[in-house]
Amino acid sequence: MPIKKLMLIQILVAACVLFQAVAVLALDGNEILRQVDRNMQPETYEMYRKLINIEPDGSKKEFVLYTVKKGQDKMVALFLAPASEKGRSTLRLGDNMWLYIPNVGKPIRITSLQSVVGGVFNNSDILRLDYSVEYDAQQITDNGDSYLLDLKAKTSSVAYDRLQMNVDKKTLLPTTIECYAVSGMLIKTLHYSKIKDFGDGLSRPSVLETDSPLYKGYKSAMVFAKVQRKELADEVFTLNYLPKVDELR
Repeated sequence: MPIKKLMLIQILVAACVLFQAVAVLALDGNEILRQVDRNMQPETYEMYRKLINIEPDGSKKEFVLYTVKKGQDKMVALFLAPASEKGRSTLRLGDNMWLYIPNVGKPIRITSLQSVVGGVFNNSDILRLDYSVEYDAQQITDNGDSYLLDLKAKTSSVAYDRLQMNVDKKTLLPTTIECYAVSGMLIKTLHYSKIKDFGDGLSRPSVLETDSPLYKGYKSAMVFAKVQRKELADEVFTLNYLPKVDELR
């Protein structure tokens, strides 16, 4: 191959690499993260879902939850099944969480790393706020069909210090998320799948599965049956309203 032609090819290859690098730098990771949040659910909504804990021997325990969320920091979840959990409800206001148990008395404080259902999902997973509320995108990598977002927690109160989120380019929906502790240890991996049309322009994964090296042999899954916009009063997101959440349905 003539030297001039070889040099031209090398220059073109270098230009393509430089263009790709500049394109990645031009991407706004936080804007992509905000779009992911809006593609996953409306800012204010009601939702029905089933949570399934799977033991190493294959046995399962299932919970059905009705959930409402308003704005960026208010969420309530009500247990509809099994019968032993029916009527229990949880409230999240920012970083603060409470569990209400009928006939027990006033709601009790719970933490993000605890779990009101056991299994691999913790309270932060069950009462998850928008990702862009809790995390900043520090780095973005263009992997062809997907983006890899390196997310850092905005405060130390967030359940996971860092997330590695794979986002499908076409849909701007997450596919997998690796969750890490401050030490760098992998805590769990979240797997989103089975995109479903929920109506009103909302198409998002209907299944979220998780596994963890800390819980070998255990798995948990959420199956989303309904997600739709719903206007809600601020009163709903108070401790006094927890015994009345079922009235919203």
